[in-house]
Amino acid sequence: MSLINLIGKDTDEIRFNWVVSQLAMLRKGDRILDAGAGELKFKPYCEHLEYVSQDFGQYDGDGDGRGLQTEKWDNSEIDIVSDITKVPVQQEAFDAILRTEVFEHIPDAIAAVREFSRILKPGGTLLITAPFNSLSHFAPYHFCGYNRYWYEYHLPANGLEIEVIDHNGSWFKFIAQELRRSRFVGRKYSSGLLGLVTRVASIPLLILLTLLAKRDSGSQELLCFGFMVRARKMTSK
Repeated sequence: MSLINLIGKDTDEIRFNWVVSQLAMLRKGDRILDAGAGELKFKPYCEHLEYVSQDFGQYDGDGDGRGLQTEKWDNSEIDIVSDITKVPVQQEAFDAILRTEVFEHIPDAIAAVREFSRILKPGGTLLITAPFNSLSHFAPYHFCGYNRYWYEYHLPANGLEIEVIDHNGSWFKFIAQELRRSRFVGRKYSSGLLGLVTRVASIPLLILLTLLAKRDSGSQELLCFGFMVRARKMTSK
């Protein structure tokens, strides 16, 4: 039963561990911009770096009240409050940029990639994680998701060479996650009793998804939680 309890619940842990491992590989003293840093979740893992945070600073935890909201959100420790497509720093100001679970909240993510290329030093590292698909959250600042083909097209087009692109989860794990949310969704948007019945009825499906996930042979190409990307700014010849 332990695997059944786990499937569809480890997405945050996988993503968090990936980011921490990538940060640990950056050189001591590198200047890093945590873009869209929010509540500075990864600042404690940047003690070997010169850490600078940026955020647009407009989300307050309530948003427009739709979808998933946090209720509380503290942006008070942000170093640079600005539009991510127009960061008020000089060209090639950073050795690394971290952008985790924020792309979906940018109306024009391609403009953000262009800005990253501008402010990143040649040979510098860009770390990105973003959902492939997700429920509406932080509304009204939620716009879309990103598959691997988006990165493979737009990063090189803006002078950023992809070194690593890892997927998080699979079709089986994504469906399991949404089944687990059925009680919450039923309670908020339909009948609370129906949501409870659906939650109970999902148990055999979770068992089946667990078995299928063990034999997964690439279902992430259809759907997964998201992708985790490390890219490097190309050096001019």
